Amino acid sequence: MTDRRFLPRRFEPPTGDLDPRLEAVRELALGRPGVTEEFPFGPEVMVFKVGGKIFAAMAWEESPLRLSLRCAEERVEPLRETYAAIGPPRYFDRKRWNQVTLDGTIDAALLAELVDHSYALIRASLPRKVREALDAGS
Repeated sequence: MTDRRFLPRRFEPPTGDLDPRLEAVRELALGRPGVTEEFPFGPEVMVFKVGGKIFAAMAWEESPLRLSLRCAEERVEPLRETYAAIGPPRYFDRKRWNQVTLDGTIDAALLAELVDHSYALIRASLPRKVREALDAGS
């Protein structure tokens, strides 16, 4: 059985290598309780879910990586105005999501805070029983 992530790529990164930050981003996202990694939109888009809801998505074969993250509406515009690497996402609601381009201008602490924020927003929207199950499992 072939792993869908390793099907032939449509768009090879310029060097033919994967972005070295890919594993760090995966570990960052998967380090939260109840997170799953899925490919619901095809092999090119890696999605991280909690309780069956998406909190992060990225085109894992691209370089630099672009990570779409949920964001509180009042933080969306200030983040975009402050950081050139943060902008509106391609395929998500532009009022509630940001796309972070990992081009080296976003430090690891800010990236971790943005992933935590996205996870917390989605987790808070889950039914109480699902949240309790996540707490019991961690």
